Order: sequence, then structure tokens, then C-alpha cells
Amino acid sequence: METLHTLTELLQNSGCEYQIYDLGRRIQPIENTLFEKVEKGLQAYPYPVQRQAQLAIAYWNESQQPWIWFLKFNLDERGLLKQADVGQFIKFVLEAMGSRLSSEMTDEQQQKLANNPYTFKPNEDKMAVFHSHIRAKLNLETSQYYEHAQHYFTGDLGWNNWQTVGLQGITDIAARLSSQQNHIAVRKALPSLPNEPLYALLGALEHTQLPEKLAQRLCDQAKAQIESNQPDLFLLSALVRALSGAQTESVTDIYQAILNSSRLSHQEVLIGIAGRSWHWLTDPKTAELFLLRLAETGNQALFNQLFADLVMLPELRVVMLPLLHSNPSPQLAQALIKLQDHAKAGQ
Repeated sequence: METLHTLTELLQNSGCEYQIYDLGRRIQPIENTLFEKVEKGLQAYPYPVQRQAQLAIAYWNESQQPWIWFLKFNLDERGLLKQADVGQFIKFVLEAMGSRLSSEMTDEQQQKLANNPYTFKPNEDKMAVFHSHIRAKLNLETSQYYEHAQHYFTGDLGWNNWQTVGLQGITDIAARLSSQQNHIAVRKALPSLPNEPLYALLGALEHTQLPEKLAQRLCDQAKAQIESNQPDLFLLSALVRALSGAQTESVTDIYQAILNSSRLSHQEVLIGIAGRSWHWLTDPKTAELFLLRLAETGNQALFNQLFADLVMLPELRVVMLPLLHSNPSPQLAQALIKLQDHAKAGQ
């Protein structure tokens, strides 16, 4: 048998179809050709978080029932996968189940494969979102909670009767916004939802490409918080995160209005932007303003953590690094000096 050096080779050798998903930031697919380049060290991992690649690999045969691995790999200082770690995981797979992946595993094989440092279990919210997305992709049946959640979002059950609505049903709706006019029901429901189902819905929408009208409704709600004398900053943070999959130009105005205000740039809001909506920071002036607001929180540990995290993103590396050598405001300059002192101390 030929030696397998990459997960791509292993999956292709199995004869299965497969899809790679990032789990660390937004749950989103990574093109197979891009992941192949990442594995060969030709490209940095596109969505690192805490200097890790956190991903799901789903593969399936003609039965369409997917097998899933949740994997976590450390990255080097350039954001590249450490090929030795990938090789070690492949060794675990081959020892547990051989080179043919498209067969049912025994309990003993599953236990053997699970006993390695690279597999992990995402939190329940992410698991629910991921399973909804992969089932929607493969056109598999929804969970048993889907129809009840649909019924709730029409308002027929009464908005306060949310206790029986399952999270999996909400994530199913978010993963199938284009089906059965779900996006219309969600859009109409938004202003009426109590906090509990509202936050659950916004959390599910963080990982979804939003239709224009639904994105606009979320923008309207964010704008209402921005213009309020007593804004709910935790709700604003949740709305910012939910808008990460929006394409509408109104989103730019929302982020700009937040960053233009020290009052609105609460650290929870800034964490939401960094974690889910980092692509809005590709403009150097916006990135500098974001870092200034982050410095103004006075939380140097958070500043260090988010800067280190953002600079690992390939699309932001060329934006963030020059700021270390620019002439920003005194407060940002001070935070950057402390950041560099912290980095030197850790060497």
C-alpha cells in the first residue's frame, strides 16, 4: 500500500465524497482544493483561532449518511499546519480502521480512533449548528424538532411559549433559510421574540449566509440599539455576530457606527467582531480604529489575545503587522508597546 501523507489523500483513497468545515470561527466549508494546499504547506490555514485549526471532516458514500471527525491541530507561527501532526493522526486512523474509510466501525475501532490528541468535541451549540448544516447539504431529514420550531416562528404558538422549542430545531431553520420560506418567517418573528429564543436564533445565524431582507432587518435592530440612550450591548454583540454572513452594504454602516463610539465599543461587541466578522477589518483605517477601541477598554490581556488571533488570519496579517510600526494615537501606541513587551517576555 502506498504511503498516505495527507488527509486529502486518505479521503480520496477511500472512494468517498467529503467536505471540510472550519469550526473555530464561523462554521463554514473549506474548498477541498484549498484544504489540499493547506495540507501541503502551500497556504496558511484560512480561519485560525487561538493558533489552531479546528475543523470537521464529513465523508460519505452512496448511502449519504456521513461519518464525521472533529479535529484540532496546532499551527506554526506562519499559520501553517504541522505536517508531522497530520501524519500522526493518519497513523492513528490506519491503525484503527485501515485505509478504507467507507465501512462501519466497531465500538472497539471507534474507541481506538478517539484515543488520540487531535480529536475533540465541540460545544453543544456548535454541534447542533454543524449537524444542521451537514444534513441540509446532503438533503437528509431534519431533526424531530424542526416542524415544532417552524410552528413557533409563525407566532401561532404564542411568543412566550418558547420553552418546548428545541435548539436543534432552530439551527435546522437557520441552515435551511431558503426552504419553505423559513427566512420570511424568521424575519417577521424577530421583533416579537423573547430573549431566550432570540439569542438562540442569533447564535445559529452566525454561521449562515443571510438573505438580503433578513440581513436588513437585523441591521435595523442593531441600529435601534446604536441610537438608543441605553443600548443593550450584549444584544448588540449578538446582532453583530449574526450579521457576519450578511452581504448588504448596511452592515458596513453598523460596524462604522459602533467603532466611531467609545460607548458602543464594549469588549463583548469587539470580541464579536473579531471572532465572527473579522473580514470587515481588512480596511487598514477600520482595523486601526478597532484596535484603538480595544485599547480603550483598558483590558491589555484581551488586547494581546485578539491582536495575536487576528494577525494569524491570512487576510488580516498584512493589515495588522504594519500597525506595529505606524504612528497611531498615544493610547493605541501604548497598548502596542505593551503587546510587544509581552511577546518578548514570552520568548
